[in-house]
Amino acid sequence: MNAIITIATKEIRQAIRNRWVLAATLLLAALALSLTFLGSAPSGSNVGARPLDVVVVSLSSLTIFLVPLIALLVSHDAIVGDMERGTMLLLLSYPVARWQVLVGKFFAHLTVLAFATCLGYGAAVAVLFATGSRIDQEGLAAFAAMIGSSVLLGAVFVAIGYWVSALVRDRGTAAGLCIGLWLLLVLVYDMALLGLLVLDKGQNVSGAALNALLLLNPADVYRLFNLTGFANVSTFSGMAGLAGNATLSVTVLVTALVLWTLIPLAFASLSFSRREL
Repeated sequence: MNAIITIATKEIRQAIRNRWVLAATLLLAALALSLTFLGSAPSGSNVGARPLDVVVVSLSSLTIFLVPLIALLVSHDAIVGDMERGTMLLLLSYPVARWQVLVGKFFAHLTVLAFATCLGYGAAVAVLFATGSRIDQEGLAAFAAMIGSSVLLGAVFVAIGYWVSALVRDRGTAAGLCIGLWLLLVLVYDMALLGLLVLDKGQNVSGAALNALLLLNPADVYRLFNLTGFANVSTFSGMAGLAGNATLSVTVLVTALVLWTLIPLAFASLSFSRREL
């Protein structure tokens, strides 16, 4: 346990020195504040949407694209990069297991990503409080759930990035594969699924099959969790019908995100353990 904490501390300090923590926090805060100010216009009494609900919907849509990309950019060279620089050989010369190195790096990157997400997105709520906007407990619960699931989505893609980093032989290949996976899971998969549903017209793809297809993509699991989990948020997001007919419970969705984290991380550990230095 001491080895894991030591490695995690070293990685956090390195991330702070590299300034990507500050950059990620400022980027998320700037986008969150922009969406908050832009979203204040349609949240008046005529529309009936509460300001915080608008923020949750906007930030959920933003997170699906941005947080996975940041997580993959951070993690794609976590193993192969250290091998190319020779620091991995030096690190493993100490009495530390390879899985401890992997877990220590994972917790460090997840901690930094969680810090950037909480601080960056928290700026949006701070602005709403400062401007006297109406905020109730349901809105705060939806926002807190969005923050937690955003961190969990980041953990998924950090784990995926580690797996890629443990398999490839150079940083360029790792970066290319991670960008390809980001495009596949965030953009291509949903377009392909939508095309399938349009062509099928509800004849062959059953509700159970659709649930399985949605669970195969962590971005879709995140979207369902945030945009259908709370009544007012799902109404404003245009997914009220899906929320009423959804058969995937919150527990199932959270479990799916956890498994999406643990399984790639386990494969990354296995690949790393078999790799020659």
